[in-house]
Amino acid sequence: MQPASAKWYDRRDYVFIEFCVEDSKDVNVNFEKSKLTFSCLGGSDNFKHLNEIDLFHCIDPNDSKHKRTDRSILCCLRKGESGQSWPRLTKERAKLNWLSVDFNNWKDWEDDSDEDMSNFDRFSEDSQDSDDESKYLCKKYVYTVIFHIRDQTLKIEKLTCLKFLEDT
Repeated sequence: MQPASAKWYDRRDYVFIEFCVEDSKDVNVNFEKSKLTFSCLGGSDNFKHLNEIDLFHCIDPNDSKHKRTDRSILCCLRKGESGQSWPRLTKERAKLNWLSVDFNNWKDWEDDSDEDMSNFDRFSEDSQDSDDESKYLCKKYVYTVIFHIRDQTLKIEKLTCLKFLEDT
C-alpha cells in the first residue's frame, strides 16, 4: 500500500485535489472538517492506495465532492472560510513526495471566480465516466510580457509590463 500521487490548487472558495490513479476501483473519499482520507484500488494489478491528509484549514465536509474518471479522481473541498488563501494543502510544512502544486490550474486571486465550481457541478455522480469530461474545465492563462525600452535620444531606460488573459 502506498499513497497515490496528487496535484492540488487553491481558489477563493474551494481547494481542488486531483489523485492521479488510472483505472481506479473501490474509490472511497472521506471528508472531515480538518482531514481528507482517500483510498482506492488502481491499475491493472489493483494496487491499493491510501492518502490521509491533515488539511491546512477547515473545510465544509457536507459541501465537498469528488468525481472519478478513468484517469483520476478530482476532489473539490469547500473551504470553511471563503476567501482565505491556503499557502499549502497540509497542516504540517513537511514536503510530501506524492503531492505537488498543479501550476496549470493555479491562478491569481484577482482573476478568481466561481466558474470552477459551476464547471465541477457538471460532473454529477450519476453521469457516465468519460475521458473527455475534462473539456468542461475552462483554463485561463495570464501572460506577462516585459519590454526593455532604451531611448538613446532621451538617454533613458525603462521596463514596461503588459498582461493579457487567454481562454482555452
